[in-house]
Amino acid sequence: MTQSFSIPTLGPSAHQDTFCRDNLPPLEQWPVLDMGPLDYGERINCATELLDATIERLGPDRPCLRSPGGTVWSYGELRAHANRIAAVLVEDLGLVPGNRVLLRGFNEPWLVACWFAVLKAGGVAVTTMPLLRAGELATMAEMCRPTVALCDSRLTEDLDRAAIPGLRTTVFGSTAPDDLITRAASRGPVFDDVDTAADDVALLAFTSGTTGRPKATMHFHRDVLAIADTFSAHVLRPEPDDVFTGSPPIGFTFGLGGLVVFPLRVGANVLLLEKATPDLLADAIAQHGVTVVFTAPTAYKAILAAGAAGKLAGVRRAVSAGEALPEPVWRAVHDATGLRIIDGIGATEMLHIFISAADDDIRPGATGREVPGYTAVVLDDAGQPVADGTAGRLAVRGPTGCRYLGGDRQEVYVRNGWNVTGDTYVRDTDGYFHYQARTDDMIVSAGYNIAGPEVEQALLGHPEVVDCAVVGAPDAERGMIVKAFVVLNPERTREVPAEELQDFVRQAIAPYKRPRAVEFCKELPRTSTGKLQRYKLR
Repeated sequence: MTQSFSIPTLGPSAHQDTFCRDNLPPLEQWPVLDMGPLDYGERINCATELLDATIERLGPDRPCLRSPGGTVWSYGELRAHANRIAAVLVEDLGLVPGNRVLLRGFNEPWLVACWFAVLKAGGVAVTTMPLLRAGELATMAEMCRPTVALCDSRLTEDLDRAAIPGLRTTVFGSTAPDDLITRAASRGPVFDDVDTAADDVALLAFTSGTTGRPKATMHFHRDVLAIADTFSAHVLRPEPDDVFTGSPPIGFTFGLGGLVVFPLRVGANVLLLEKATPDLLADAIAQHGVTVVFTAPTAYKAILAAGAAGKLAGVRRAVSAGEALPEPVWRAVHDATGLRIIDGIGATEMLHIFISAADDDIRPGATGREVPGYTAVVLDDAGQPVADGTAGRLAVRGPTGCRYLGGDRQEVYVRNGWNVTGDTYVRDTDGYFHYQARTDDMIVSAGYNIAGPEVEQALLGHPEVVDCAVVGAPDAERGMIVKAFVVLNPERTREVPAEELQDFVRQAIAPYKRPRAVEFCKELPRTSTGKLQRYKLR
């Protein structure tokens, strides 16, 4: 779809280290940015807005962060810890605005304090997943060139093995005299936050690498606030008395939004879980009076399978993202608890969710409609809009957008000003978007286009299927066949033959979509964010 749009401009940067500005993609390759009513001015520091401005509105004594082990921090205490760490970064570690800081830790209060400290000091946060190994960390460091690392003392082994040149690493949570927490305790609780530009890069977020090598996405200070003032404000609608929790790591933008940005924007409380398996998550929800939950579809199904639906009784907002939410899972949760799960599609490139729906606006089986502030269309292969009811490539634009570090494959994701997400969708005549597949997950078999996730949804309706993935496998006769990788309930009381699953799918969807090959496995390959790595199965 050909479209003319003005090339954006950048304001004066506060960054002395110009690496991020120097490695933004060319301005003419940026997507259209539509800020709508959002106006953050030319200078803003998102850490100041999320923490100091919230304290100014609601006071410092509100509970902010807690952990199951008993840690409870108020907003004022979080600010004091962040300010002290910021002083260590600047005074001891030589941080200058624009330096990248690699953060490595579990979901716990000190990691959040470090994240705020980096931004307050004008640094660029690069928060990594705890499960990443040395080779993955080395690859990320090669791309973003961090100068400082703040690392949980329990996670140093792989960071040390990565042997990142020139990296100054400081650990936290140890008993060493030079531990970050010990050093920070000697500093004052006040810090003058750096007056960053609204379009200074605040964080580098890495894609989860479902197709191989990850890409680094670049997000501004204003972007961090924009996701709170669009999806959170208009769809999630949190309240100051809410208690948030969830399973996604803070290093995953789904987790950063749901467990840091959204609750702190409104002055809510957050329960941070270092381990959030479905059973532990359900227990924590019940024990701590959680009202807002962020997790993946498989976790909701596992909670039901464990007979723990009653532990969700106090939840008023349940959000699902990371992968498409199968309609059978949505209905099963609703039938068992009354909860109407808020589904949504987001992308690391867009920072968070841009299509969703809540409450009576939900249509089970549909992802939702455009989040206020975003515009979405469905395009054909030539980049032209298709008629409603026709499958095509999802394209979106709004106040956030894709900027790959160094322009890495920028022209693939951004086309004619649109962010083309790599998802195949159908929009109905009421404006609801229905997920079909990742564009590269479409299986063409004997002339039929078959969406792998549709077959997965059918398989998940079988009572003994706990998890599954469907890919195309080469076939001499058909070109490609549907192959299913299936994880069965380990507590089942009988064997489940492949033929039974094939017949089950045949009854649920068109027979030609049934898996012609079924392989049983104990678990599926997933990234540290929980996304299926279908390329490994292929």
